[in-house]
Amino acid sequence: MTKTSVLLNPAIPAASGCSNGAIRRAARRMGQIYDDAFAPSGLKGTQYSLLSQICRLQGPTMRGLAVELVMDLSALGHTLKPLVRDGFVELTVDATDRRCRRVHLTESGLHKYQEAQEIWKRIRSAFDDVYGAEEAVQLRSTLDYVASETFAAAMMLKLSKD
Repeated sequence: MTKTSVLLNPAIPAASGCSNGAIRRAARRMGQIYDDAFAPSGLKGTQYSLLSQICRLQGPTMRGLAVELVMDLSALGHTLKPLVRDGFVELTVDATDRRCRRVHLTESGLHKYQEAQEIWKRIRSAFDDVYGAEEAVQLRSTLDYVASETFAAAMMLKLSKD
């Protein structure tokens, strides 16, 4: 979606003056869209995201997964509970550090992830079609930067100087 098409489309509201509010509203809207699309799989969008990261990271520690998802450990534990209960995820004690727990997909969890991945592909394709493929790549890149430790550190430094 180009800036011109945004400006010419009366259905698109004027730009927000608050980045935090705009990002949170966008996240809630995307969450609703993802939750609706994933409903047939029995997963929520957040649960699919967790399964995806666990699969990608191949047995991360709880702390490592929390850092990757920019979540605190208690929120991660809360979000993992239904996946553990339903047998999609298991927590194991780390072999080298018994204080750490590792997060693994079970065979059932891998199957559920693969099933839900087809839904995710449809959502991503629809998003790219509606928003614009090139613009979607740029948006994801921008949001990844905003979620990064580099950005957080730069913001904290800037705020401490002002």
